[in-house]
Amino acid sequence: MKIHQLPQGARFVYEGKEYVKTGPMFATSNGQQRLIPKYAVLEPLGEAESTREEAKPDFLARARVLRAFETFYAECKLRVPDHQQTALAAARGEFLKALD
Repeated sequence: MKIHQLPQGARFVYEGKEYVKTGPMFATSNGQQRLIPKYAVLEPLGEAESTREEAKPDFLARARVLRAFETFYAECKLRVPDHQQTALAAARGEFLKALD
């Protein structure tokens, strides 16, 4: 099983140590956090072992992303000097094109 297939809080064994998943790619063992590579093969413990539940993709609605980005862009326009406004507008255009 891979780290992205485990739910948050799942326990597993990696490289002989027991970990608890604390983030999308992070786990904690004995109070120390560690990045778990996406390619790593993990041995689930407890509940996760029996359910083998696939992780659900985290999709955001396009309209929600656009609203958040436009709020961010408006704040950037206020903070970026006039001589950099053209570059900022170009970056905005590239971002919006990437969404399509």
